[in-house]
Amino acid sequence: MTKMESRPHLKPGVVTGEAYKLFVEQAKKEGYALPAVNVIGTNSINAVLEAASKNKSDVIIQLSSGGAQFFGGKGHEDSENTRILGAVSAAQHVHLMAQHYGICVALHTDHAHKDLIPWLDALIDYSEDLYKAEGVPLFSSHMLDLSAEPIEENIAESKRLLKRMTPLGMSLEIELGITGGEEDGVGSEDNLNNPSLYTQPKECLYAYEELSHLGHFSLAASFGNVHGVYKPGNVQLRPEILKSAQDLIQEKYNTSHNPLHLVFHGGSGSQDRHIKAALSYGVFKMNIDTDLQFAFAKKVGDAIKETPQAFIHQVDPETGKPYKKFYDPRTFLRNGEKGIIERLGEAFEILGSKGKTLACQ
Repeated sequence: MTKMESRPHLKPGVVTGEAYKLFVEQAKKEGYALPAVNVIGTNSINAVLEAASKNKSDVIIQLSSGGAQFFGGKGHEDSENTRILGAVSAAQHVHLMAQHYGICVALHTDHAHKDLIPWLDALIDYSEDLYKAEGVPLFSSHMLDLSAEPIEENIAESKRLLKRMTPLGMSLEIELGITGGEEDGVGSEDNLNNPSLYTQPKECLYAYEELSHLGHFSLAASFGNVHGVYKPGNVQLRPEILKSAQDLIQEKYNTSHNPLHLVFHGGSGSQDRHIKAALSYGVFKMNIDTDLQFAFAKKVGDAIKETPQAFIHQVDPETGKPYKKFYDPRTFLRNGEKGIIERLGEAFEILGSKGKTLACQ
């Protein structure tokens, strides 16, 4: 982009439809990516929005099925319906607050494996109802993760869902190859040597040929990435796999540069050089969860260590001093939020999105 070329502007809030497509394309065009943060409650949602606003960056907020269930109430006996309503409730909160924070937000779900397809269908039902009433869907994109299934089954189900979602202005994220490690009950920490950690370019070509004419989709292609943080040397990232896939499609179909919209799963703990390489190959979204969980927990732990008596006694047994202001959940939860905000600030810098919000100011 030249200095004289103007950047597009979008209305602050949740982006869907054509606005979401522009949101993705602009990131690829300018060579930055957006952190995609898994949230579990209003604390994590508000911290993400605050961090994005402070850094003048757009952001992606997403819910796994476990996060959605936690949002809806972990103790409810009807866990299936709770994860549906939890996702709907969280999405409604983001819709209400994102505009208030003055940045653009893409709203996703994360890692729905085969048993969770009914969860996605139920959420699409909600989007259909909202679209009829207000002309917008509830979410910007959903993720179907059938990477453990035969690729033919993966793509067939992807086609079915994309056909439902396209009329609503929604995108679909799919995964080819597996992301190592474990997240929210998906995967295993023992699979770090699985050859499926490396997606083959011909598989990406197959997905492009089957899905691109049906609607907007993004692809989490595995290049050795894993969920969680592991000892250095245990994970061998090969982002050049992404370049091979992009080049194959561009050469065969004479497309524009980097035709696939790529997603980097398992971004926590990754080296900057691997992140930079992935961005140059068309990655617009990097999932970051483990690092933020730790950043939140560390700040809460620090608060407890500073005044441990406050988490044992309401009143100091020796001095009679009340500890209410210390054990008030708003105090230590706010400390946790600050941890997320600080770590996300680093992510915006590394991913190059700081100061690049598309929201009209």
